[in-house]
Amino acid sequence: MKRIAIFASGSGTNFQAIVDAVKHGMLQAEIALLICDRPEAKVIERAKTEGIPAFIFRAKDYAAKADFEREILEHLRAKEVDFIVLAGYMRLIGPTLLAAYEGRIVNIHPSLLPAFPGKDAIGQAYRAGVKVTGVTVHYVDEGMDTGPIIAQRAIPIHDGESLEELEMRIHQLEHQLYPEVLKTLLEQLEERVEQS
Repeated sequence: MKRIAIFASGSGTNFQAIVDAVKHGMLQAEIALLICDRPEAKVIERAKTEGIPAFIFRAKDYAAKADFEREILEHLRAKEVDFIVLAGYMRLIGPTLLAAYEGRIVNIHPSLLPAFPGKDAIGQAYRAGVKVTGVTVHYVDEGMDTGPIIAQRAIPIHDGESLEELEMRIHQLEHQLYPEVLKTLLEQLEERVEQS
């Protein structure tokens, strides 16, 4: 069974969706570690409740990104993590982690990339007046939401819908799509290991 680490910075609803998918047997994985860069984030409470260990840090306590990424890498190696899942982690991943986990870091983004990358993607789409938006799961590279796309799911923006209503529907879609895609990716990873 593959061991995954989830990186998150906020409330952790995608973290919880993945935890629940594992608990219900839909996703064959062990969540070995939470990495969080905000000591006040609600996701830390979720991890405690689920008995998942966490490495919590503040980027400003380090001289450079490479320094905290090296420390993260030590924690990942200690927990024998096979795969990294970003779930609302608000930092770009640097070369230290990209090199160590090449092709094994994924992110979920609340838009149909390449449209509306970066922060507040749902708000960006809403204010732009587009008729369709959605969710993208993609591999992580050094850019902002620029890595190769793995899966996308679209939803219409309804006339007269509030931003809050749209956000709720997007989050529901994320919670459904992410565990499904992770299931496929981890099964493929397992197959590659068996073949090598």
